[in-house]
Formats: sequence, structure tokens, C-alpha cells
Amino acid sequence: MKVNIQSVNFTVDQKLVNFIQKRLDKLDNFYDRIINADVYLKVENTSAKENKIVEVKVNVPGDGFIVKKQCKTFEEAVDSAANSLERALLKRKEKMRAHI
Repeated sequence: MKVNIQSVNFTVDQKLVNFIQKRLDKLDNFYDRIINADVYLKVENTSAKENKIVEVKVNVPGDGFIVKKQCKTFEEAVDSAANSLERALLKRKEKMRAHI
């Protein structure tokens, strides 16, 4: 799966890029027709500790899923977003099976 990563107002570390790619590649186990994923990394300018925002947009034929998570670290936010996407993709897969 092709993963496009965009960071807003900072440069992203290669370790984080590898982590995101590896974590989102696991989504193929849940739904094999994923076209691509767009990941947006943002840091909110607040004094709160949970200021890392990850927005993941996954494109599948005829639909798209968008998940936005805010956590203390980017890794935690990506993991949480991927878990939400796993549930959404499984739900879509079940719907597709019901129609056949």
C-alpha cells in the first residue's frame, strides 16, 4: 500500500516514517482492496501534553475513511488511528459480504 506522509511545520524523522509505513501495512490483513493512505502529522501549539495530532485518510474503491487522533506521541496516535481503521475496514468487509 502506498502511504503519503505530510508533516505540517516540522520535519519528520525517518524512524517515524518507517513506523507509520509498517503499522499501516498491517491494514492490508483486514481489507485487501486499500488503494492508498494519506497521513497528516501536526503539532498543536498548546501547553497540553496531548498536542500531537495524526489524521489518516484511507482510500478504498468507492469510499474513504478518515480518522483523526490526538495523543502525547505520534506513535501512540498512529497506533490508535490504525486500530480504529481496522474496525472500520472489518465493518465494510462484512457489509460487502452481506451484499454478495
